[in-house]
Amino acid sequence: MLLLILLPVAFAQSTGPDQAMALEQQGKLPEAEQEWHRWLAANPKDAAAYASLGVVLSKENKYAEAAKAYRQALALNGDLPGIQLNLGLAEFKQNKFHDAIEPFRAALKAEPQNQQAHTLLGLCYYTSGDFAKAIEHLSVASNADPNNVELHNLLAQSCLSGKKFDCALNEFKWLASRDPDSPSVHILLGQALDGLKRTDDAIAEFQMAAKADPNAANVFFGLGFLYWKTGRYDEATEHFEKQLSVDPDNPEALTYLGDVELKRNNLEKAVTLLSRAVRLRQDIRLAYLDLGAVYTTQKRYDDALHALEQAEKLDPAQIDVHFRLGTLYKEMGKSAESQKEFAKIHDLQKKAEDDLADRMSSPKSPPPASPN
Repeated sequence: MLLLILLPVAFAQSTGPDQAMALEQQGKLPEAEQEWHRWLAANPKDAAAYASLGVVLSKENKYAEAAKAYRQALALNGDLPGIQLNLGLAEFKQNKFHDAIEPFRAALKAEPQNQQAHTLLGLCYYTSGDFAKAIEHLSVASNADPNNVELHNLLAQSCLSGKKFDCALNEFKWLASRDPDSPSVHILLGQALDGLKRTDDAIAEFQMAAKADPNAANVFFGLGFLYWKTGRYDEATEHFEKQLSVDPDNPEALTYLGDVELKRNNLEKAVTLLSRAVRLRQDIRLAYLDLGAVYTTQKRYDDALHALEQAEKLDPAQIDVHFRLGTLYKEMGKSAESQKEFAKIHDLQKKAEDDLADRMSSPKSPPPASPN
C-alpha cells in the first residue's frame, strides 16, 4: 500500500500550542482541535497553528476542513515546509485528484526527490487522464523503489492507457516474472502486445490467462476480439459465445458476435444480437453502424437512418458511417444529402493525408530546448 505521511509543523512554543500538541500526542484529537481553534481565535495570523490544525483535522478524517486550514496557513506564510504536500494529501483523500495536482507540484518544486509526491502526483495525473505526465512521475517513483509491485502496476497501466506500448510491455513482463500465473497480468500483457501489432503473441497471452482462470473478466471476449481482428471468425464466434455463457449481458461480446453474423449475411440473427447490445449500452459505435447496414439492406430506412445517426454522433470523424449514410440517402432518393455525405468522406480522406504529411515532414531546425 502507498504510505501517506502527514508532516508535522514546527513553530515557536507557547502555552496554547503546547497544550494542543500534548492532546494530539495522547490521541485526544477532538480536544486538540478545540485547543487550536481557541488559540487561533486569539492569534488569527499564526500560520503554523493553522497548519497544525490541518494535521489534526486530517487525522480525524475531516479532509475538507483540513484543506481549508492548510490554505489559510499558506495564505499567511507560503514558505512553511510540508504544507503543500499535506494540502495535496487532504485533497487526494477526498478524491479531488485535479485539485491535488498543484499542491503536489509545489511540494516537488520545494523537494524534487520526494518520492511520495512523485507517486501521488502520478496517480492524480492518471486519474485525470494525463497519461504522459503520469508516466513521467510514476517512472521516477518506480526507479526509486524498483521492487514495488504496486508502482510497477500503476506505471504499466499508465503506459497502456497512454498507448506507450513498449513501456507497457516492459512493465507487464516484469510483473509476469514476479507472478507468472496471474491472469490479469497476462490479459494486460496481451493488450500491450496487441497495441504493438503482435497479435499472435497477444492471443498466446490471453490463452494463458484463460487457462489460469476461465472466469477472469472479459478473457474470452479479449480472445474473440483478437481472432475477429485477424478475420478468424469461427474462432471469434467460439470465444464470444463462451464469454456470453458466463456473462450473458456483455454488450461488447453481443456486438462483435452480431458483426460476425452480419458478415455471414445472417441478418435476423445479427439484428437480435446488435439490438440487445444497444439496449444494454448506448455508446458502442459498431453496434449502431452494423444495425444501420442491416436495416438498409432490409429497406427499413427510418430505422437505418436513426442507427447511423447514432453512430455518427459517437464518432463523426469515421469514414465508414458517412459512406453508409451516403448509400442510405441514395437508396431513399435523397441525392443532395447523399452527395453531402460522400463529400464528407473526401474531406476526411484529405485531412488524413494532410496529417500524415505533417507527421512525416522533417523539421527545418531542431526544436528549442526545454526550459529548466
